[in-house]
Amino acid sequence: MHNAHVWGWEIPVYLFLGGMAAGLMIISAIAPKRDSRAMRLLPFAAPLVLSLGMLALFLDLGNKLHVFRFYTAFRITSPMSWGSWILLAIYPVSILYGFTPTRGLQRANLVLGIALGAYTGILLSALGARALWASPLLAPLFLVSGFSSAAAVALVLPLHEDERAFVRRWDVMAIAGELAILTFLFVGLLADGGSRGRAAVALFFGGPFTATFWALVVILGLAAPLLLEMLEQRRHLRAVALAPSFLLIGGLALRWIFVAAGQI
Repeated sequence: MHNAHVWGWEIPVYLFLGGMAAGLMIISAIAPKRDSRAMRLLPFAAPLVLSLGMLALFLDLGNKLHVFRFYTAFRITSPMSWGSWILLAIYPVSILYGFTPTRGLQRANLVLGIALGAYTGILLSALGARALWASPLLAPLFLVSGFSSAAAVALVLPLHEDERAFVRRWDVMAIAGELAILTFLFVGLLADGGSRGRAAVALFFGGPFTATFWALVVILGLAAPLLLEMLEQRRHLRAVALAPSFLLIGGLALRWIFVAAGQI
């Protein structure tokens, strides 16, 4: 095997921030209460975070002056075309929902948030020639990971205690879901991916990404915050920034490693 890196740091940063923006939209849409100022302002955070991610994507483009061509046509079979229009729709929907939280805008915020979160994984899985990126589980993996990254941001904001408990409860489920999806993804690659699938899995089990993946993603980014949040939830302990910090590190590391490993 040899390295053939096409994408640099810009793409994992874009995928990370795009997933976080998606999670912020979902949290603001499903939250039963918006009593605190921080929760009411959460919809406005999504387009800000997304803009930073799109800046990273823009820096990666080879022909930056041709970016407008994404919006001159719509190709129903192209994930890039779908993603471009989803990104464009998020700005008015999330901002309007922040100002006027109607039922219709709430549903639109939820649908677009889920679409954006899944798209960050579909963007890679559309490149089926790369075994690691070909799995259909990449979309739900990046979706729940993005939700968890957004929950990490929300948990360090001055939320009311019932709002914090709500976010924490959903984040615990998201982390557990992410661990399950990762397990099924590797099992699926071993079972159906042939020699390329086994080679992809070997990158994480004895290969060059073993230490960073298990240390930064599984242990630091998932297992540790899961235990901390469950402890806070059951013992009614005061929330600290440790678990959210671990979640953010793990979320970024997941995308960085998957983008790099998929290019080997």
